[in-house]
Amino acid sequence: MAATKSIAPKIFTPDYWDEACKHLMKKDRVMKRLIPQHGDACLQTRGDAFTTLARSIVGQQISVKAAQTVWERFVALPKKMTPANVLKLKVDDMRAAGLSARKVEYLVDLALHFDNGAVQVADWAGMDDEAIIAELVDIRGIGRWTAEMFLIFHLMRPNVLPLDDVGLINGISHNYFSGEAVSRSDAREVAAAWAPYCSVATWYIWRSLDPVPVEY
Repeated sequence: MAATKSIAPKIFTPDYWDEACKHLMKKDRVMKRLIPQHGDACLQTRGDAFTTLARSIVGQQISVKAAQTVWERFVALPKKMTPANVLKLKVDDMRAAGLSARKVEYLVDLALHFDNGAVQVADWAGMDDEAIIAELVDIRGIGRWTAEMFLIFHLMRPNVLPLDDVGLINGISHNYFSGEAVSRSDAREVAAAWAPYCSVATWYIWRSLDPVPVEY
């Protein structure tokens, strides 16, 4: 019997990226400097909605390396990472994979929301950002920041400004205010020039602090 090959997840990039870069370089002096430094690199999305959110829960409050280790153990438990399969898992097995009791509860609640149709994945394309955020934060373990990261990295919404993100605030401080402390209103003022491509500008601000792109 021939060995089955694992199929690599498809990677998608947003079709608005080039237009966004031109807009940002025209409107913002910092973007004019930052964007050319990163060549053809751009935002990418892979995997499905449930897997992306599950991974974000697993990674909360632990290092990237630890999160990867726990994720690899967790993802090996079900035959396929689906809400229904996660609901069939034993709590002891999930704990043995390195998940805290709270994260087990969060993952079960996430699976329930997807399994019973409480989140309307098929409707998201026609919903605005705030409506999707409201749906996601109803799930235990998902706050506004996680929902905004999901909008940027999974749904690739072009105009998300995650003001609760430490990296964004630090990056604005570094690039626009010579390292001085930055308030949310300062950040909003800077970002006024970024619209309607705040997600793209945020991505480049992150790159200015760490050239390795974040993936979800």
